[in-house]
Amino acid sequence: MAAPRVLGSLWTSLSGLRPAFSRNTFSALRNICVPKISVFGNTQSRGIRHVVEVQEGKTTIIEGATVAVIAAPQPPNPEAKCPIYRWNLQNKYSYTDVLLLSQFIRSDGGMLSRRITGLCSEEHRKIEICVQMAHRAGLLPDHKPKLPGDHVPKRPKQQLNRYLTRWSVGSVTPIYRTGLKWCKKRMAVGHPSLKYNVRYSLKPVYIKH
Repeated sequence: MAAPRVLGSLWTSLSGLRPAFSRNTFSALRNICVPKISVFGNTQSRGIRHVVEVQEGKTTIIEGATVAVIAAPQPPNPEAKCPIYRWNLQNKYSYTDVLLLSQFIRSDGGMLSRRITGLCSEEHRKIEICVQMAHRAGLLPDHKPKLPGDHVPKRPKQQLNRYLTRWSVGSVTPIYRTGLKWCKKRMAVGHPSLKYNVRYSLKPVYIKH
């Protein structure tokens, strides 16, 4: 018996609010909130504007003038999803191209996710390796996390330059080339994933010893 009474009271309260929201009320709100812009009228296009101040006697006219924006160059492959393939940059960058690498990292030097950059898995891996090598080479000094002033490192940094190798900085050990001069094994330079990106010239082979 209590349920019908509760439903009846709710229906009475809702029926009391019904006249307040009539069709005329909604039409008035629609006319107030939504501006009417004529499609065939002369409407100003959006863009970059700068403030222009014009002095005409005692009258000062301040208006925003639209700046003419130069059309950006179009990518050669606009249908490609990966930006590297869209601009035909595959196998054409290395760890020294800091202007390209800085577009895919955060302010603290970390990599942005693929959801934001749109890179494919292969190019994301290559960019990540190049960013690590650039950090080790000291080419990205402004993209490192800020440490407190009283920060003391646990162990001194190694002085050997190993940013061209795929080993971490903490595992730096001198590499001694054993064997005869004409059959020494070359040290692995770079990373296997960058074998087509980074090309280093080989030393000439000396036949006469």
